[in-house]
Amino acid sequence: MGITKSEIFNRQQNRLATVLKALAHPARIAILQHIIKAEACICNDLVEELGLAQATISQHLRELKNAGIIKGSIEGTRVCYCIDEKVWVQISNEFSGFFASFTPVKNCC
Repeated sequence: MGITKSEIFNRQQNRLATVLKALAHPARIAILQHIIKAEACICNDLVEELGLAQATISQHLRELKNAGIIKGSIEGTRVCYCIDEKVWVQISNEFSGFFASFTPVKNCC
């Protein structure tokens, strides 16, 4: 697989691709759904909730955090995660604009 030439794409295209990549795993979707449902920061319940190994959960959390979708705070010896509200709204608006840009065309394909 070749190297992606991200510099030839605009900021919005690169941002949407980064977010989609972060969301492109069912475990990450489940993690986000659990955080949203809990309406609070999540620390250690994800292992029990999802039935995945702690190392696997940590890897998925890292991907979501690198994409900016979640943020973490240190509480004692553990890190607690929650949705980054500002980024969530921004992503929602970007996706809404992306999907709204399509207008169905009659007699196409």
